[in-house]
Amino acid sequence: MKFTLIICTYKRRYAIEKLLDSVNKQTLYPTEILIIDGSPDSETNFFLEQKLYKNLKYFKVIEQDRGLTKQRNLGITKVAKTSEIICFLDDDVILAENYFYNLINTYNVFPNALGVGGYITNGIHWQKVTSPYKPNSNQFYYDGYVRTEPLRFKLRKIVGLDSNVPPGFTPMFSHGRSVGFLPPSGKIYEVEQVMGGVSSFKKEIFEKMSFSTYFEGYGLYEDADFSIRLAKKGSLYLNTAAQLEHHHDNAGRPNKYQYGKMVVRNGWYVWRVKNPKPKFIDRLKWNAITLLLIGIRVINIFNTKNKKEALTESLGRVVGWFSLIINRPDVYEE
Repeated sequence: MKFTLIICTYKRRYAIEKLLDSVNKQTLYPTEILIIDGSPDSETNFFLEQKLYKNLKYFKVIEQDRGLTKQRNLGITKVAKTSEIICFLDDDVILAENYFYNLINTYNVFPNALGVGGYITNGIHWQKVTSPYKPNSNQFYYDGYVRTEPLRFKLRKIVGLDSNVPPGFTPMFSHGRSVGFLPPSGKIYEVEQVMGGVSSFKKEIFEKMSFSTYFEGYGLYEDADFSIRLAKKGSLYLNTAAQLEHHHDNAGRPNKYQYGKMVVRNGWYVWRVKNPKPKFIDRLKWNAITLLLIGIRVINIFNTKNKKEALTESLGRVVGWFSLIINRPDVYEE
């Protein structure tokens, strides 16, 4: 299959160099690579002029076209007509050598796939165990593997607010377990969500769909919105053999107050994309979990070193929650 890689970037000249160097080592190389640069400076452009990469095309966007979703939509319009698959990568990831081989081969294994996600290996420690296995309260078990259970899910279990669907799917009250709760088994799992920064989709779907411009700038949860809308039309998969590392680069990220507001408001938006007319119990659970997560972040003010970040993010989440009472987002429906 011919496939295009789109990398949307913003002020991350050194991160994107590491990514492109890992692309150079791939056993299956992209038919074309499109860099969609929203940086106000010229550092990324200058670097790419000095260090050439095969099949790469560079596009500098003007100010009104900056932002993750806008840059992705622009990149889609630049894709070669012969490409069958469009892949997206965050600019701060590093690929295993067989990432594209395993990712693209998923479309051969599952011809019905509309999209396929890759698998981030760093940041979470999984342990393979023998079945049957009974996890303790500090563990999460799935498909023969265990990992540490995060505090938020420990508390949610205690108060009866745990997710009631498999990882990668969203409950009707939202707040599900992400694909990060799928183990490194090497298997391919069907999911409802793939992470936008490690994703791929059949090119044909973009004839009728695009990334929502509601998620301006940093675009938090834009991938969840797009995935859920697409999953209503067909099947999505995550291939845990298509592996890469995500090294979070703080350049270009919003301040913690704005981030906190986005967590709540964008989270509400994605919930309503999944469940436009929630029942009372779904409303109750969404708000209860949102308030529980705010409470956990408030506690971080006292038990973490980054007290200022915890404080400002907590304030942002509180303001975001109250803002939904008087100013709810208009949810885009197809």
